[in-house]
Amino acid sequence: MLSFLPPSVRGVLASTLLVLNTLFWCLLLFPLALVKLLLPLRPVRAAIDPIANAIAVGWISGNSAWMRLTQDTQWDVSGLDGLENRGWYLVSANHQSWVDIFVLQRVLNGRTPLLKFFLKQELIWVPVIGLAWWALDFPFMRRHSDAYVRRHPEKRFDDLEATRRACEKFALVPTSVMNFPEGTRFTEAKRIEQKSPYRNLLKPRAGAMALAMNVLGERFRALLDVTIVYPGGIPSFWDFLCGRVTKIIVRIRPVEIPAELATGDYATDSRFRKTIQRWLIAMWKDKDREIDALLGRPSPQPAAAAAVDAMPTTSGDGDAD
Repeated sequence: MLSFLPPSVRGVLASTLLVLNTLFWCLLLFPLALVKLLLPLRPVRAAIDPIANAIAVGWISGNSAWMRLTQDTQWDVSGLDGLENRGWYLVSANHQSWVDIFVLQRVLNGRTPLLKFFLKQELIWVPVIGLAWWALDFPFMRRHSDAYVRRHPEKRFDDLEATRRACEKFALVPTSVMNFPEGTRFTEAKRIEQKSPYRNLLKPRAGAMALAMNVLGERFRALLDVTIVYPGGIPSFWDFLCGRVTKIIVRIRPVEIPAELATGDYATDSRFRKTIQRWLIAMWKDKDREIDALLGRPSPQPAAAAAVDAMPTTSGDGDAD
């Protein structure tokens, strides 16, 4: 442990180890990416994807190693019992920081199949790692604002179709399909602007989750409802690298996916869309209360709780998840 070093020194050291670890594993991954690009055939993909996923697991293990070396963070994790590294999972979590991704990878690595995230389209241009995400079939989403969709209604379901194509690729190899239903990182300013009825969360959107369940529903062992809490406050990634995050709480709750939610058409069936939105809203309400409890906050006042209960199921989710 190098926790005795000044935070800035640890931050530089952790950043260096992260870059070196990334470059090492990417050098192994990129030749496979070239083969996939030149030979985009299903048998080729089926042969290469398990190897590419194993390389990604090695990268995550390397990251966990430098975390142990440079940080003195207390990890409070529960809910890992019973998870299996075979088969498929749908993983849903609240989103506050880039740190969330490293937290999820560390706690689930080796316990579930490789996590694959839905990423913003612009991230494909990130040097080195953008190409790695593409090689690993991470889906890139071109999110449209509500205002843009009103001007261009033909773009309404672009992201949903991209999600469907990605999930069809996930069917080839056991995968943990990761989704942040909030669609963006939580901040208090966003919560107020959005008029979210939750104290710790933004409004959830169900489109990507619905399509993942539609394409892979019969394969999913369960939905893993993950709650991430930073008792010392939401950290920046630099805070994390410097070892300033003293404690991280993670709660994992397997949730059975109702069979009826794996058969509907989210894009065209408004009744089904409302059903899955209600299901997600109920889950989000429980998560909001759990975060309050983990932070030692009092329960919300009745008026605030009533606002959550009254939250409409047509919150713009059908436009662009």
